[in-house]
Amino acid sequence: MTTRKKASVLLIAGLFASTLAVQAAEIIQVETAGARSQSVLGSTVIPYKEVTLSAQIPGVVKYVAGAVGTNLAEGAVVFKIDEAQLVAKREAVLAQISIAQAGLQNAQAQYYREMTSPRSKDIGAMPGFGLPSMFDRFAVRPFAESFIGGYDADTIRQSDLTNAMSVVSQAQGQLQQAMSQLQEIDSALRDASALAPFEGIILEKMVEVGDTVQPGQPLAKFGYVKYKRLQADVPSGLVGNLSKDMLLPAKIDGSTDTSVRVSEIYPIADPSRHTVTVKFDIPMEITTAPGMYAEIYVPENKKGGSQVTVIPRSALMKGSSLPGVLVVKDDNTSELRMVRLGSEQNGGSKVAVISGLNPGEKIINNPPAGVTSGWMPTTVEPKPAPAPTPAAK
Repeated sequence: MTTRKKASVLLIAGLFASTLAVQAAEIIQVETAGARSQSVLGSTVIPYKEVTLSAQIPGVVKYVAGAVGTNLAEGAVVFKIDEAQLVAKREAVLAQISIAQAGLQNAQAQYYREMTSPRSKDIGAMPGFGLPSMFDRFAVRPFAESFIGGYDADTIRQSDLTNAMSVVSQAQGQLQQAMSQLQEIDSALRDASALAPFEGIILEKMVEVGDTVQPGQPLAKFGYVKYKRLQADVPSGLVGNLSKDMLLPAKIDGSTDTSVRVSEIYPIADPSRHTVTVKFDIPMEITTAPGMYAEIYVPENKKGGSQVTVIPRSALMKGSSLPGVLVVKDDNTSELRMVRLGSEQNGGSKVAVISGLNPGEKIINNPPAGVTSGWMPTTVEPKPAPAPTPAAK
């Protein structure tokens, strides 16, 4: 290749590189476009039903049904806590019940004896073939009742009956108390096992075999995942545009486009965030997993027509967790500004901006990764290539 040809190639390459540099980052004006105004809301895939299983008694975990994702039928044991101490207490209570039953039988026998053969008329209570007792009954007691007073045989017999009846009542109370303790222990034994309230899978485990737990401590999250939902916090200004069974477009995990149905709208708003929780049903044929991210396109009611603010998607800052753009200020410097995005426009090359930008403002399109406020693109004028040297003859 001659020197002249090499110089021409270098000149063309320099002009091409300069053109690329100019196109890589440029200042553009924010425009508007006629489109239906929509807000893009982030949401999370959740199970159709989800519960948290907690410990009801203290103890050591001795059984776990399986790892996260294990499918269990309704009523299956998910966790089990060691119940050895409860079993020992139950045996002790059973012994107390036996003692209480024996005491009740004895008290009832004594009461029946008092009814049929009062102790106050028992002639065998004294020795001598009952002669002292008979003398006391037929001579001393009538004399005391007639002349001295203060002695009433019927009152004494009634007192003996009342005393025997109170002993029966006490024995019945002791038996009932022991039976109540047995019911309490049986209930605790049932609580030693955490059962699946419905068919589903283990979503999360908080403990393992050998861990010591206390009442109220969460053990696992269990969910029904045959059907799934999206849960989103909708701004209170947009929730009025939604109604039950309404279909909305959505994008799951950034790639799967589908339609979701409004299934539940909470009747109250979060006072700190001013949002309302809304749940959406996902079609069964869509493959998702709890925890996935999804975007829902919620319609907006804007006054003054259907013009929306749009920017190129390439103007968004790269590597940022929140959408932002570099806005050019009057002093020819830039500032980073967070924006709230809407639906895609023009086949995805542009995106609507719900808030953060106004039409007519200037922004930097296609900024390099890693730049921040203050960065401005520089346009380099292509320099003429040096004159080629004469070729050696």
